[in-house]
Amino acid sequence: MHSSDIHTLYAYNYWANKRQLEVVAAIPQDQYLKNMDSSHGGIHGTLFHIMGAEEIWLRRWKGENPATFGKAENYHGFYDLKRHWDQIEREMMDFCHTLQTEDDLKRVVHYKDLKGNEHQQPLWQLMQHLANHSTYHRGQVVAMLRQAGIKPVGTDLITFYRQTQSIQ
Repeated sequence: MHSSDIHTLYAYNYWANKRQLEVVAAIPQDQYLKNMDSSHGGIHGTLFHIMGAEEIWLRRWKGENPATFGKAENYHGFYDLKRHWDQIEREMMDFCHTLQTEDDLKRVVHYKDLKGNEHQQPLWQLMQHLANHSTYHRGQVVAMLRQAGIKPVGTDLITFYRQTQSIQ
């Protein structure tokens, strides 16, 4: 894995988030907050879960050990959540750009999960996991948007490549 691969993966992740959040920003607040009996409640809870996971993993990669996951209720609406997420995105992209060599990506991260179990894995695996995690839950948001009669936007990786990269 090369640092340019991680940079591209995280550029994709935030491109996809931005596209989805633009759709979500246009839905009524009651629909946004509605419990849709999904694994994280509804759209708000699922977006909070994606954002919260990004924040926790970033803290772990920086050597911190967060012991708790925040609560979706602490964000009183879409724009409250988005403001915090924008900050996390800036920090994440700054972190990604500090990764310049394969050794940076091979660094073993020692951390505890939220149950207190200790783990250690190479950074590149954890970073791939987080991008995959976000993709999975964005898919859940797509399903909830469709259930609400709202047309989602495509966030496939190939669409990102088609829109942002030239053939080299």
